[in-house]
Formats: sequence, C-alpha cells, structure tokens
Amino acid sequence: MFVRIGLFATRHARAILVATLIVLVGAGALGFTAFGKLKSQGFDDPASESSQVTADIAAKFGGGDGLVFLIRGPVADPAVQTAGKDLTQQLSADPQLRNVASYFSTGAPPMKSDDGQYAIAVAKPADNVEISDLRERYDGQHGPIDVTLGGGATVSDDIGGQVGKDLAVAEAIAVPLITILLIIAFGSLVASLLPLAIGGIAILGTFAELAILGSITDVSVFAINLTTALGLGLAIDYALLMVSRYREELANGLDTKAAVVRTVSTAGRTIMFSALAVTAALAVLLVFPMYFLRSFAYAGVGVVLISMTAALLVLPALLTVLGPRVNAGKIRKRVPSTVSPFWARFSGSTMRRPLRAALPVLIVLIAAAIPLLHVQFGTPDDRVLPKTTDTRIVGDELRDHFPTDDSRAIRVIANDTGDITGQLKAFPGVTAVTRTPGQDATLYSVIPTGEARSDQAQQLVRDIRDSDLRVQVGGSAAVLMDTKDAISSRLPLAALLIALTTFVLLFLFTGSVLQPLRALLFNVIGLSATLGLMVLVFQDGWLSGFLGFTPLPLDTSMLVLLFCITFGLSMDYEVFVLSRIKEKHDQGATLRDAVVDGLSHTGRLVSTAAVLLAVSLLAFGTSGVSFIQLFGIGSGLAILIDATLIRGILVPAGMRALGRAAWWAPGPLRRLHNKVGISEAETREPVAV
Repeated sequence: MFVRIGLFATRHARAILVATLIVLVGAGALGFTAFGKLKSQGFDDPASESSQVTADIAAKFGGGDGLVFLIRGPVADPAVQTAGKDLTQQLSADPQLRNVASYFSTGAPPMKSDDGQYAIAVAKPADNVEISDLRERYDGQHGPIDVTLGGGATVSDDIGGQVGKDLAVAEAIAVPLITILLIIAFGSLVASLLPLAIGGIAILGTFAELAILGSITDVSVFAINLTTALGLGLAIDYALLMVSRYREELANGLDTKAAVVRTVSTAGRTIMFSALAVTAALAVLLVFPMYFLRSFAYAGVGVVLISMTAALLVLPALLTVLGPRVNAGKIRKRVPSTVSPFWARFSGSTMRRPLRAALPVLIVLIAAAIPLLHVQFGTPDDRVLPKTTDTRIVGDELRDHFPTDDSRAIRVIANDTGDITGQLKAFPGVTAVTRTPGQDATLYSVIPTGEARSDQAQQLVRDIRDSDLRVQVGGSAAVLMDTKDAISSRLPLAALLIALTTFVLLFLFTGSVLQPLRALLFNVIGLSATLGLMVLVFQDGWLSGFLGFTPLPLDTSMLVLLFCITFGLSMDYEVFVLSRIKEKHDQGATLRDAVVDGLSHTGRLVSTAAVLLAVSLLAFGTSGVSFIQLFGIGSGLAILIDATLIRGILVPAGMRALGRAAWWAPGPLRRLHNKVGISEAETREPVAV
C-alpha cells in the first residue's frame, strides 16, 4: 500500500503539486469566510432543562442575555439623577434597544449599589445589533455620570473579539520562533520550509471545512485556535519524520525516487497510524452534546486527516522535485545526523537500571496529579476576560456592590399561573424572589445567597427540582449542573471508545496486546499529572499574577477537550518511537538493541517536534481569555512531559520490564495480525523505481 503511494507520488510529482496549488486557492477563498459563520457559545447541553428554560424565557418573556449599563456617580446627587433620567430617555428612544429599565425611571432598590455610588440600566439588544456600535454611543462620560456597557449579551462578543486578537498575537510569537527552530533543527533553509508548507495546506483546508460546516450547523469560533496550533504542530511532526528518513535513505546510497518510496513505505506507515490514533481521540468529542466540544472534533479530525494526506502525497512530491536540493541553504557544513548518541546512551542506561530510572519519574507524576482530588468545575462567565475589559468591569461591580443583582438569579418557570413566591422564598439559601407573569406561564427569579454558580446555588437548584413544585429550573447554576451531568454521563462511553480504538490501532501496528496496555497506562499517568498542575495554576491561583487571570473553577468542557487532544498527541509520539523499535525488532535485534536503536533514531526527532509543537501551543498562554490560556499551557506542558519523561524514561523502562513478553499476543490474535496488520518486513528492501 505505502509502496504504491510512494510510487504514485514520484511518478506524478509535478501534477500533484499543481493540483494542490489549485485546491489551496479555492480552500483559501472559502476558508476566510469561516470567521463570520462561527459562534462564541456552545458550552451547554441544548437538550437540558436549563437550555429549555432559556429558550422559553426568550420566547415567552422577551428574555435572554441582556445589556447592563453601569452608571457611575453619587446616585443621590441631583445632577446625577438628572443625567441618569436623560440617559434613560435616550436608551428608551434607541431603536436598537428594547425593554429598557433604569434605576432613574423605576427607583428599584436592587438597581442601586449598596454604597450609593453606582446605578444600573438594563435593556435587551435588538436582532443583529453590533455591541461595538452601542459602546461607541454610550460608553464614557455623560456630564456628571460615567457609563460602562456590560452584561450577558456582551460576554460572548468580548470573548470572540479577544480570541481574534489573541490568535494574531500567538501566531506572531509562534511562527517566527518555530521558523528559527526549524532552520536549526533541519540545518538548511529549504528543508525548514517544508513543514510550514504542509502546515499551510492543513490550516487552509480545515478553514474551508469549517466554513462549510458553519453554514449548516453550529460551530465554535474557538475551533480556529485548535486548527492553527494543531495544523502547524502536526505538519512539523510529520515533516520532521519524513524529511529525516528521506535524508537517511539518501545517505544510505539510494537515488532520489527510491529514497522517496522507501521513506513513504516506512515513515508514511508511521504517519498514517499516528494520524488515525489522533483522529480517534478527537472524534470521541462527538459523543458530547455541547457544540463547543463537537466543533473541536470537526476541526481536529479535519486538520489531522488533511495533514496526513499532505504528508503522504504532497511532501513526497516536493521531495521528488527537490531531490538533493532539500539540503540547499545549509547553515552547517554537514546535515544534522538522524542518530542521537545522547539518546542511545540514555536509553541504554535506563534499560540497565529500569527501576532506578522510572521510580522517581512515577513519584513526580503521581504527586503532580494529586490536586485533581480537589478539582472544582465551572462554566465560563465574564471573569475569564481581563479585568480591564468593560464586560469584566461591569461584572465585578455587580458582584461586589449589587447583592440582589438579578443577573445571578435562578430562573424558575411555572406553567400554572398561581403564585408560588412564598414557597420559593421558603427554600434555604434564598435572598429574594421576583415574579414576572406571562400569558400562559410565570417566570420567577430566585436570587441565592451565594454567587451564581456556588455550591449553595447548585443545592438550591436541586432542592427546587426535587420538590413537589411543577416547575422548570434554569439560570447559570442550573446550566453548570446540567453541563456536568451531560459530560459525566457520556464520559464512560468516551473513555471506552478511546481505549478500544487505541488498543486496536496499536495492536495492528505492533502485533502485541501488551504494548497498547502499556501505552494507555503511561499516557493516563502523564495526562493526569498535567491536569493536576492545571488545577494548581488555574483553580488554586499559582502564577495567576504573572499570567494575568482570575482563578476560577475549571471549565468542564475545556478539561475534556484538553484530555482528548493531549491524549491524541501523546499517541502521536508513541507511534513515532514504537515504529522504529518495532522495525529493528522485525529485523532480528534483541529487545535492548531494538529499544536503544529506536530511541537513538527517534529521540532527537520526537524531542525537537515536541519543542516546536509546544511553542505553538504555549503561545496561547498570552491569551486574555483564561480558558484559552489553560488550553495552551496545559497542552504544551503535556507535550513536553510526554516527549521527555514518558518517551525518554518510562517507555524504555516499561519495555525492559515486559522483557520477552513485549511483543506477545495470543495465538488467534497473532494469526489475525499476520493477515490484517501492516508490517515493516514487507517493505524492508529498497524498491526499484
């Protein structure tokens, strides 16, 4: 199979490159329309009770996310009252606003701060209103008062805008650094451009895919971040593997076309299994109902498969056309060797003393995972934004100075028009209840004593739902509970699918039933350590001052996303290392020689690829949105842990512990692998071209 792919690429190299260029032009034109079709929400389960309440409020009560105009000035001052009434009249006359209410028109105590220095006006935005237009008209000084626009309707807009700016900053940091590191790693200018070419193909192709999907279903704007980081990262991984193997085959005396075919038949096999492993881990996100997570499956699967296709077809075509010129523009006298003496010595030492090498690593990783025992879960609100943004400023003031702020209320809809205000007030932890009658239903806003998503608020939601009242319950606390339930109910299925697909792929790759189990165990240990460190940083607040975020309970969806992505990338490096070990084993080497040779050939490659991918991911640590910071720092750290502690120490120690059983499989499975597995043995000899 892979020999045929290599032969096709060498025989039709220029045609492949011309066709790729034509497709890229179309994909680029289509892909840039994706940004206007993507959304910044999708964190909740659309089938949940809380989502139904949100829809009913919008349909029956004209509700939904609203705008809050924070008015700063001594409320008792007559000049402030006059300016406040004038502002209220201006808001009421604005055709882009509806349902305007203000402290200066209603005198409602909840609309005045406890210190008397602030008042608020609220409104609902009309359809297709640009928040930036409203800010341009109303933000700033109006005589003796100062106005700041925030509220639930601005959170998504501000997060989306911040993500766009963050993406530009991250790429401005990552791309130059990666280019410099690629030139150093490859030792030549021409070779260093190949990963960027493959990355560009993957990114533009996936943008086009998201543009199409965004026209027919809900897709999250945050999928853009994954597309750019993963597209560039996988392109680097695959190009490093292919170009390194191609140079090795040239050094062994093969001509250009034979070297390309041999490279595709060996490294191409590794790339395909690696891509399938990453795809399987990301496709699991489709089992969750939140389109935030499903969007990452769309983007992730697309970018992986496009990267794989480009690496198996376009990159061999480029190598065929370039030939020995792949080494043009050398910055060193000699091309860097693919064999690393350091990794050979290091893996040999680990194989001699596996317990001494592995035990400290296991202790450190398990200790890092311990904070997971006190993890808390949440959903994003304005506090994921920097403190200087208008939405965050308004949110902080509402939390600090408006104790009966309606925006944190639990929403209760009763289809019976009878008044249940007294019954709702009787529940423990209720501060106030307001009633809004409708034609065929009544809306109650139940304000809890604690914060909107606090444990007390969640317990109040449970109490109301478990009571005899025939009501539906929504609001932010209910959304969080329903989101956790939706994720936890599907986690066993997701874990089972990841474990089964990983086991099957690694079995087909190696013919062993113990290698997949070892890989799963080591990956879980490494990822648990990463997640534990994320609890320390983003929940407990370590480095929060340096990174500039507010410690919060961790976003439930983001943890699932982080696990699936980093698990897939860990399997990427697992396949890289295991392929070379298996190749040497199939040639008759002892277990120790196979492991040492495999790591000497892949250790430098994997560590270089990991550093380059980590740079791309860690660049998102500069984001102004805290859960994007968590994604970038968490995934970058996981990659570095995997490429060093897991691949460099635990893998050789684990192989030594398995000993002769490392490649064992029961007889029936061994015979099955002989029939359906793909072996290096079938393509070991050079192919005549």
